[in-house]
Amino acid sequence: MNIPKTIIWERDSLQLLDQRRLPGAVHYLQISNLEQAIDAIRTLAVRGAPAIGIAAAYALVVAMSREEHTTAVSFQDRLAALAERLRCARPTAVNLAWAINRVQARAAADPCLGAIRDEAEAIHAEDRRICRAIGAHGKRLITPGCTVLTHCNAGALAVSELGTATAPLYLSHADGVPFRVFADETRPLLQGARLTAWELAEAGVDVTLICDNMAATFMARNEIDLVLVGTDRVTANGDVVNKIGTLNLAVLCHHYGVPFYVACPSSTFDPDTACGKDVPIEERDPAEVLGTAAARVPARNPAFDVTPADLVTAIITEHGIARPPLADALADLMSKPGLPFN
Repeated sequence: MNIPKTIIWERDSLQLLDQRRLPGAVHYLQISNLEQAIDAIRTLAVRGAPAIGIAAAYALVVAMSREEHTTAVSFQDRLAALAERLRCARPTAVNLAWAINRVQARAAADPCLGAIRDEAEAIHAEDRRICRAIGAHGKRLITPGCTVLTHCNAGALAVSELGTATAPLYLSHADGVPFRVFADETRPLLQGARLTAWELAEAGVDVTLICDNMAATFMARNEIDLVLVGTDRVTANGDVVNKIGTLNLAVLCHHYGVPFYVACPSSTFDPDTACGKDVPIEERDPAEVLGTAAARVPARNPAFDVTPADLVTAIITEHGIARPPLADALADLMSKPGLPFN
């Protein structure tokens, strides 16, 4: 695919593609300390739950490489302090804490820089395999002549390689399956318009950009066959926490009888959170909404919403496709060892 890498890790050097500047410019941020990594995550220079997790793991390696340690206790204590600061960068996506926890667990068993570097690199490599597996399971849903609507960006720019929601699209395209994609804008930051539409077009996929408020019209005309989105967290009962506007699409799908699919790695599954109402929802700066407002008025800017499990047709993971009842199906799938596709 003709898409820049989201994360570059070479010779202990971390570079993050600055997605705030896409599609106008391809620019990489050199991450030399934890503060730069936190800023990149908070300001959406790097975004997408899996990519945030990978970036966080590498950021801990970069930060720890600049510290002097003499004992195992000092190494772990310093890592814990850095991890706590990084963990607060964004509260909703579960992959951030998941990756940090993995690095800390590795340090507990082997408190040295080499060990946490190996763990970060393992997380990155696993994500590539997971994306391929999600694509292999999900491509059976992409039938010849169908039209898929996707929301926000759960593509290659949000992970390490093929994306989550876009992995089935890329593999189907490689197989020569004819299909069309509608990418909605995803206001207020236009991740669909700036990122998804751009990366699909760069890969040669047939993609058309639509406004967020056009989905109902196209569903009413029977011009959308399925909706396929990513997610930042799936709770134990199958509720899906994803970019604001996802719930709108799920409700429309329910009304018009359009299948609503979610694609995510197992690391996005949060069995310790019972349901969506227990997830902290990030509220971003109202200025993101007020950019073109004619008057000085208050604004709200929640970055995510919760789609109830009963509106979800199925969830595609690297282990297979979970169908209702989602709580039972997810628990069963997540208990499976290893990956079916390598």
